Amino acid sequence: MEAMKMKDTRVVQTDQVLINDLNNYNSLFGGVLMKKMDACATLSARRHSRVKECVTASTDSVNFIEPILQSDSVCIESFVTNTGKSSMEIFCKVIAENLETGERRFAATAFFTFVALDYNRKPTSVPPVIPDTPEEQYLHETSSERVQIRNAKREQNIALIQKMSLEKPWD
Repeated sequence: MEAMKMKDTRVVQTDQVLINDLNNYNSLFGGVLMKKMDACATLSARRHSRVKECVTASTDSVNFIEPILQSDSVCIESFVTNTGKSSMEIFCKVIAENLETGERRFAATAFFTFVALDYNRKPTSVPPVIPDTPEEQYLHETSSERVQIRNAKREQNIALIQKMSLEKPWD
């Protein structure tokens, strides 16, 4: 399986902020932004793996940096930063741009983990990824630390679920 350059997995989606997507503070709902980020990351995962289906395995904390206002456009950039056997770490960077002044600012960041699936919906191998730019190299070099944190959180979640009940709370 031949390695792919990170830039070849890059997806950029730009949207205007619509009034129905605003919360009571007149900024973009966080959940609406997360949906847009997941959709963009999905395209990066599929572009990299070249399979019919990729599923979101986890989302690292979404870091909301600045609010996105109705006067802004929202630009989401995603690309694969590292791979496992069948998994891909995808970085999402969100930039808000005031459409009247042209001022750009970081609005959010997040890392997603996707798994590539074959036609039987089983995990399938993905190629490695090659960084080029300093930004890509930094994200690639620091990915092993994020993987360790994810693995620890997964173990914590397994322990948590074992202590939880499936009983109906109203019974």
